[in-house]
Amino acid sequence: MQYLALENVSRSYGEKVLFKNVNLSITKGDKIALVAKNGSGKTTLLKVIAGEEGSDGENAKINISKEIKISILKQDPTFDPNATVLEMIFDSDNEAIMAVRDYEKALQMNDEVMLQKCVTRLEDLKAWDLESKIHEILHKLLLTDMDQKTGQMSGGQKKRLALAKILIEEPDFLILDEPTNHLDMEMIEWLENFLQQPNLTLFMVTHDRYFLERVCNEIIELDNGNTYIYRGNYSQYLEKREARLLNDAVTLEKTKKLFSKELEWMRRQPQARSTKAKSRIDDFYDIKEKAQVRLQNDDMKIMVQASRLGSKILEAHSLVKSFGDKIILDGFTYKFKKGERIGIVGQNGTGKSTILKLLTQEIKPDGGKIVVGDTIVFGYYTQDGLVLNEDKMVIDVIRDIAEYIPLEKGQKISAESMLERFLFPRPQQRVYVSQLSGGEKRRLYLLTILMKNPNFLILDEPTNDLDIITLNVLEDYLSDFPGCIIIVTHDRYFMDKLVDHLFILEGNAKIRDYNGTYSEYRALKKTEERDKPKEEKTSAVEVVDLPLDNKSKATFEQRKDFARLEKEIKKLEEKKAEITSLFEDASLSPQKIMELSKELDKVNEQISEKEEKWFELADLM
Repeated sequence: MQYLALENVSRSYGEKVLFKNVNLSITKGDKIALVAKNGSGKTTLLKVIAGEEGSDGENAKINISKEIKISILKQDPTFDPNATVLEMIFDSDNEAIMAVRDYEKALQMNDEVMLQKCVTRLEDLKAWDLESKIHEILHKLLLTDMDQKTGQMSGGQKKRLALAKILIEEPDFLILDEPTNHLDMEMIEWLENFLQQPNLTLFMVTHDRYFLERVCNEIIELDNGNTYIYRGNYSQYLEKREARLLNDAVTLEKTKKLFSKELEWMRRQPQARSTKAKSRIDDFYDIKEKAQVRLQNDDMKIMVQASRLGSKILEAHSLVKSFGDKIILDGFTYKFKKGERIGIVGQNGTGKSTILKLLTQEIKPDGGKIVVGDTIVFGYYTQDGLVLNEDKMVIDVIRDIAEYIPLEKGQKISAESMLERFLFPRPQQRVYVSQLSGGEKRRLYLLTILMKNPNFLILDEPTNDLDIITLNVLEDYLSDFPGCIIIVTHDRYFMDKLVDHLFILEGNAKIRDYNGTYSEYRALKKTEERDKPKEEKTSAVEVVDLPLDNKSKATFEQRKDFARLEKEIKKLEEKKAEITSLFEDASLSPQKIMELSKELDKVNEQISEKEEKWFELADLM
């Protein structure tokens, strides 16, 4: 079934062409990703696909199936600030979701008549599994405070709430704009598995390359206003893209030779020309346009010379830090060595950013001390440190730091050339900061950090809002960086490529020191989970109960089981009566009597088991 079709769709703002003549078809089960540089028009194309924006030009066609439900996850979702998390979750016209909502209200009111009606409705809609699904999604996305007002939530919490809401609603077609932003690694891995379901249809923008590798079956690249479609996952995209670029280079070389030949002919021609000559002149200008195309070169080597590192680098001695009852560190000690590359991972709220602020002495520990070597020059990229003068041109932002940057072997590079290598072409360097996209501002902010010639880089979520091309560029730079690096990121690909030593924050001030990559650690953790005793596995599972009924000791899960058991026992009793009535038939053969007896014994056994569970729950009720 075709969900959506675009024909000759174009969009531009003034002279800037975002995309032109896009042709795209999305059918049920497709999992498509859009990749492009920041500022290329990814979000605009998402809005066109979602039906929120139209197209330039008269020949464009946008056909969206009226039989499907579409949900879009925006980068910055908004909610009624006075609504609670619970109200937002159940704010839906989905009949099954409304049935679960009404059932919970019945539980809250202890209205047995209403409760029975709701149970019947849930049975008719086969919606019992939906309640379990709601619990799982809220638990995995760490949305545990159901009474929290959305106006009190951080941007990351709102993004997770918006993601939970659309996953619960089960639309036919999901449009996701950077779905992994603000998720920790465990959340991303869970979401990755969730979206791999074959019945889900996706169109998304993401810079998470493992996500692209494991979820997508098609990747669309938006480059210089043109779209290129690659069937397959991220690895296959890289191979096919490389082949396309090589082919483009060969074609461009041939075009340049033809242009030189035609240019020579043009110079030889007299002013009065025949119709045939005029046709060749028109062809000449077409060739000229193609010959002057500059192919994108993603290679960017920034061999900046880092400041010298002395013998003493950075030392943490018996650090203690807590916020109220929440303990982040309790006696943490570590001495950093030259050239060390450490990644810090852990669930949201375990204190990753707090540790970075302690190491840079932005905040003080409750106990212990930090010793910083005399030669250390920190380059600290923070999540909330993006403060750029919007009224300055891009080039002036960099020149305010330095006109030239020292390179290896005594060479130097100008601010203009440095910006070019960081994917800011000369015309864009004259643009004001206020005109840059969010991702372009992040890239510029990152460059201001690197321009200060640090020898100890601390990067707190540097991959947020950066496109894949910039990420590849940054990885190349960091791979050759001679100083120390600490990285906090949810980008597993980025972490695997750059880090071979981890601090794993497991909560309650427990830090696991692991020598190896993140993927190696995850493989080890899965092995440990598999080898755990069953009792320990069960006790480790946390269930998020929706806090709607405070008058009973029974949880929502137990009340649901109680209602379900009543229905199941009733059905089994009816089946038992039906089997018993069959024994009244005098013509039954001995074999048939034996079969019915076994069936009756089985039904009686099931009734006994369910009644025993029912009595246990009845005590709690």
